[in-house]
Amino acid sequence: MSNRKDFDWKPLALVPVLALLVFPFIGSPSTWLTLTVAGLAMGMIVFIIASGLTLVFGLMDVLNFGHGVFIALGAFVATSVLGAMGDYTNSASLWQNMLAVLPAMGVAMLVAGAIGLAFERFIVRPVYGNHLKQILITMGGMIIGEELIKVIWGPLQIPLPLPEGMRGTLLFGDAAVEKYRLIAVVVGAIVFGVLLWTLTRTKIGLLIRAGVQDREMVEALGYRIRVLFVGVFMVGSALAGLGGVMWGLYQQNVVPQMGAQVNVLIFIVLIIGGLGSTTGALVGALLVGLMANYTGFLVPKAALFSNILLMMAILLWRPQGVYALSK
Repeated sequence: MSNRKDFDWKPLALVPVLALLVFPFIGSPSTWLTLTVAGLAMGMIVFIIASGLTLVFGLMDVLNFGHGVFIALGAFVATSVLGAMGDYTNSASLWQNMLAVLPAMGVAMLVAGAIGLAFERFIVRPVYGNHLKQILITMGGMIIGEELIKVIWGPLQIPLPLPEGMRGTLLFGDAAVEKYRLIAVVVGAIVFGVLLWTLTRTKIGLLIRAGVQDREMVEALGYRIRVLFVGVFMVGSALAGLGGVMWGLYQQNVVPQMGAQVNVLIFIVLIIGGLGSTTGALVGALLVGLMANYTGFLVPKAALFSNILLMMAILLWRPQGVYALSK
């Protein structure tokens, strides 16, 4: 990470600039605030999912197109955990709801991380250094993973309703903001803060970044880079599992193909942000979330391809994405 004096703040300014540019077209301040919070919430959930893939590519140079299977796996694990904790999810108390949601998130992350370990060992490891083979074999791994999910949970859509205390809205003047969207913003901010602190302020983060720059030197000092990189892949998979829980609750249902559906958004975010950049992934995710909600309200027919237009505009400005790999 560069020094604060050298840090480029212009990409971060894109988020408020986009929100302010759209305001005159929406007109109503309350509607604008509702859409903006909804966009930030969606962006934070997408960031949680994308952050795992950002870690894997930025630190391991692995294009994991099978990332979606961990998203779906986390969501389906959450349906089983939350389904067994009806006394807590049916309570109107937010704190009792959290006693159900937090364990669901934890179990989803553990399961996704464990499957990620096997995925790295048997699918990714044989194709390190070859991007074309990585794309093909990880896509195959995702297809197999989706079929295994169908075997365990069935092929049909499963409801994942919000716990009782997380439903409803909060009023800010005339603007109505859903409680869960605010929770999603907070969780996303925590994930970003922890990732940034780990990568820039801890010894493990230093070793991982040093291993990316000069693997032989770090290994010569007695550190096992292979073990660190496997750990990175597991953390990336676990974050996808966490994001899957958040996305499932956001949609309030899950399907085996949900990971593949979200993958498109994830790669748009990574391209906008700059492949491998955690800060760039945050900026890209927030822009994608805001754009999807604004265009969905103003021009519903354009909502499907609005983020592709956004990506094209960003790449015309910065062909490598808003932040370089070193950010």
